[in-house]
Amino acid sequence: MKTLIEIHALQNFAPSNLNRDDTGAPKDAFFGGTRRARVSSQSHKRAIRQYFGALVEQGTLSADDVASRTKRILEAVVKILVGKGRDSALSSEKARLGLAAVELTIKDDNKSEYLLFLGQREIQEVARILDEKWDSILASDPADTEGKKAGKAKKDAAKNADPELKKALDKVFNGGKALDVALFGRMLADMPEKNQNAACQVAHSISTHTVEREFDFYTAVDDLKPEDTAGADMMGTVEFNSACFYRYAVLDWEKLVENLQGDLELAEKGVKAFLEGFAIAEPTGKQNTFAAHNHPEFVAVSVRRNTAPRNLANAFEMPIRQKKDEALTLSSAIKLAEKGKSLDTAFGGAGKTHVLNLVGADLNGFGTAVPSLTDLLNKTIAAIKE
Repeated sequence: MKTLIEIHALQNFAPSNLNRDDTGAPKDAFFGGTRRARVSSQSHKRAIRQYFGALVEQGTLSADDVASRTKRILEAVVKILVGKGRDSALSSEKARLGLAAVELTIKDDNKSEYLLFLGQREIQEVARILDEKWDSILASDPADTEGKKAGKAKKDAAKNADPELKKALDKVFNGGKALDVALFGRMLADMPEKNQNAACQVAHSISTHTVEREFDFYTAVDDLKPEDTAGADMMGTVEFNSACFYRYAVLDWEKLVENLQGDLELAEKGVKAFLEGFAIAEPTGKQNTFAAHNHPEFVAVSVRRNTAPRNLANAFEMPIRQKKDEALTLSSAIKLAEKGKSLDTAFGGAGKTHVLNLVGADLNGFGTAVPSLTDLLNKTIAAIKE
């Protein structure tokens, strides 16, 4: 049985520039023939991962339940080894050799060749194995790699490593039961067999209506310049927009449990953390300038079984047009509920849907209203367990 958990949200942001392109302008896209505001899925996932960090600080999640995306694995491993009483310089050398055994090369700047997405348990286990196998980690003869291409030298270094060390380290890279690795997946270029397919897919958010870019012209004045000197000392422009975004994500429950090595309790905790983060976490782009901290006012979560995912963005193929005395979010919510209900009727697989409906939209049979985000999360977990 395949269980899908889908979340749909409408979030109306005040003037902002949450997610910029390479020119500093708010990202956008054409949809339904008109220009829409857009926030990338990567931006949303980054915000959710940062929210997981806040949950760790609150004690809701353990530090071991999350991962780090970093090139500084050497630094992290050495820090643990030093904490175990090992010499810092020697720890660095041993860690380099140990990581080379599984073809993870550390460059001269003490960073890996590319960003590694590793669970805290994986990093700790690498350090534990290096400490345990300390005496067997020996440098190979430099002549063995001299004059060879980087790829060949890397493979030779791995081939010449202690087989027991290599075998032990090879078992480490299993995701470490880190929620963000399990949810969003990862790719390890040098160990493709250790890649992890994501349990979750996150869509790019798009505005439910047509959006035009706007410009803010700003100036700044030197506080210490003479009073008789007129004019600004700096000036420029910032692009921004204001939009009601439709946001969507789908989570495969069985895949999440598989990625978390069968830990149902952690998977349940992960679903709640993800859904809560999806609703609350915001991209941080230009927030010091705009402070657009606007929670979603319509959030629907569906638990559906043995059916295909169902993104409801086509509810807004025809852009919403502002009506007199009617909020944009309310108009969008009415369209979203209509589209969800019509697809349920046409294709089946409705499942159980619960809706946090702060705009008072007519749900038109699209789910059951709940009074709070906490109720929404609890009802969703109950539906999964059924």
